Amino acid sequence: MNMATTSITRQPRAFSARWRVVDIVVASVIGVASGVIFWAWGLAWTPLSAALAFAPGLAGLLAGGWLFAGVLGGIVIRKPGAALFTEVVAAVVSMLVGTQWGFSTLIWGVVEGLGAELVLAAFLYSNWRLGVVLLSGAGAGVAVGLLDTNFTDYAALDFGFKAVYFVSAVASGIVIAGLLSWLAARGLARAGALSRFASGRLAAVDGESEPVRSDSGTEATSTP
Repeated sequence: MNMATTSITRQPRAFSARWRVVDIVVASVIGVASGVIFWAWGLAWTPLSAALAFAPGLAGLLAGGWLFAGVLGGIVIRKPGAALFTEVVAAVVSMLVGTQWGFSTLIWGVVEGLGAELVLAAFLYSNWRLGVVLLSGAGAGVAVGLLDTNFTDYAALDFGFKAVYFVSAVASGIVIAGLLSWLAARGLARAGALSRFASGRLAAVDGESEPVRSDSGTEATSTP
């Protein structure tokens, strides 16, 4: 006996730029946790940068340790301003805990967050594939590279140093802030920690379409 099956499908829910309470709470948690990591990374900066002193400018590879909050917050929350918000919260927390850079930490956080945010905005907050996430990390890397080579003691150094530092910072942003944040988001999604978010559906984490839902609220798969 032949049985016909019918798939009940609906269009994915329209994107909403409005923040929910849960968005604010989770973004804040990401920011605070990242801020503590930023602070610890600052403590490690001196010995790690000394270890990389054999190649002037290579210390830029460490920059990504202060860039991931914005990218991670952006791809988890998926709302306008999320990358900037989480990066700034992280910067404020690390500044309050105590860093050697003082108030400039906040300024750097704002610019780095904007670097990540602008890339996500360029894709209209609708493309979350790995390539876009890596570009977001690169955007944050460009931001810190420009800041560090123009508004710190590095500004007085030669062009060769600045070029190596800038490229290293961008590469660090791509790998640490981009790739690692993408992997972290996937891990959180698999653990069920992001069930309240679009990023919690594994198909959406890497930019695929959100699962289609039937009228009953259960997921349904469309068939040709």
